[in-house]
Amino acid sequence: MAAVAATAATKGNAGGGGGRAGAGEGSGPRKKKGPGPVATAYLVIYNVVMTAGWLVIAVGFVRAYLAKGSYHSLYYSIEKPLKFFQTGALLEILHCAIGIVPSSVVLTSFQVMSRVFLIWAVTHSVKEVQSEDSVLLFVIAWTITEIIRYSFYTFSLLNHLPYIIKWARYTLFIVLYPMGVTGELLTIYAALPFVRQAGLYSISLPNKYNFSFDYYAFLILVMISYIPLFPQLYFHMIHQRRKVLSRTEEHKKFD
Repeated sequence: MAAVAATAATKGNAGGGGGRAGAGEGSGPRKKKGPGPVATAYLVIYNVVMTAGWLVIAVGFVRAYLAKGSYHSLYYSIEKPLKFFQTGALLEILHCAIGIVPSSVVLTSFQVMSRVFLIWAVTHSVKEVQSEDSVLLFVIAWTITEIIRYSFYTFSLLNHLPYIIKWARYTLFIVLYPMGVTGELLTIYAALPFVRQAGLYSISLPNKYNFSFDYYAFLILVMISYIPLFPQLYFHMIHQRRKVLSRTEEHKKFD
């Protein structure tokens, strides 16, 4: 459940930049069919709103830091917009399900839900971790990533993608992905003792359903899942970066 991986470079077109972005970057004679005019208009609006939302979060961070003179506990200054716009990404699953973007519903669901899980089931549910510096680490990584990603989708839909945005999308993850994953892992780790003490979301036997669930153990499994996922996704993104940016350089030479 490496949440930053979901948005760094593997998320594909779930936000809406889909068919047209892919077609513009393809090297074969066939072009992918983009969304219709109504769907395109909706996706442009969606991506503009999401870009603006994450910019609000970024500005909130800066203003809070300048006001306090410290980076400690800045999470509280952006908590509401962070929850709202990250939860708003659930619409991306719908976009895939109804076919207006060509991404996998399963993959997009996993990627979006991993972030929503971290926001609501960990950071929101375990109040004690909200003041941890690790929360700022993954939120800053997410914020920069999402501003770039939604900008990328917006300009792709408008068929006018500046190279700097494409470069940023396929380059900054080199730092942002490890940064975000580190913050996510440290935040989950910090939550463990409080989850265990409170028995949060755990179900003990005996009960009438004869079912038990240990949320503490579940979080540990989530952390362990990062071990195989992180290198696999990270090197996949490196490969994607080489392919996309080298293709762009070839187009520039021909132009």
